[in-house]
Amino acid sequence: MTTWTNISADIIDFYQLVLDNKLIVTLILLSFFFLIKRLVLKMIKRKSRQERRLKINMVNNIFTLALILIVFNIWSDEIQKFAFSIAAFVVAIVLATREFIQCFIGFIYVLSNRPFRIGDWVQVGNYYGEVHSNDWAKLTLLEVNIDEYQYTGKTLYLPNSQLITHTIKNLNFLKRYAMHHFTIVRDASVNPFEFLDELNEKATLYCNDFNEVAIRYNQLIESRLDVNIAGPEPHIQIATSNLGDTQVFFTIFCPTDRALEIEQKLTADFMALWFKKKEQMKPE
Repeated sequence: MTTWTNISADIIDFYQLVLDNKLIVTLILLSFFFLIKRLVLKMIKRKSRQERRLKINMVNNIFTLALILIVFNIWSDEIQKFAFSIAAFVVAIVLATREFIQCFIGFIYVLSNRPFRIGDWVQVGNYYGEVHSNDWAKLTLLEVNIDEYQYTGKTLYLPNSQLITHTIKNLNFLKRYAMHHFTIVRDASVNPFEFLDELNEKATLYCNDFNEVAIRYNQLIESRLDVNIAGPEPHIQIATSNLGDTQVFFTIFCPTDRALEIEQKLTADFMALWFKKKEQMKPE
């Protein structure tokens, strides 16, 4: 009697040890599931001829789902602890590499939206330049003085994170043609309307040699942007400032590399006409 009691106790202890060891239980369940699954699939292959693939696929999915649920239930405590550990580790990694992650996200944004291409002129925040290259970490720009449409000789390295937090403006059409604006301010002693027609003639004359190309390029920009822009004819507007001075606004649609040249010519013409008119106004 004592012997049977000891044997029963040993069996119970072994059974309890097996149940407490989740790895052994998992291996036993895996073996059992694969065995049952194999038998069921053999029965389907022998007896079923219609929709055999569908039934086999359903059996595979059912057994896989059941096995995942059971294993997850057995290891739920360990999985929960592991998830918390992973979450804490991931949070620490994210905090330590936040800037790099933002740069990478900015790179993905540029690849997916393509706001510019290599060689385009762009504005990112307060920075202007020609796109030289772009990788996962930074955007390289050749800095451009947007007022003079010339390279400054400086190279800008902007983290891709700024492409997310700042507005990106594609200024590509300015690389060839520019809507150049400049203003001349003088006192109110001379009425510039009296020689406005002469100024318009001078502006038209300076734009004659590229007028046809400017018309085509103007139409190309309008079709791409789907908006109407001023030009290509030069435009001159006269106004007064808050101090009572005379302001003359010039708008010239011209090749970028000739914008400053035309500005200087029109400024010289304006000054000559202004001083000429002022001399005529002097009493004899």
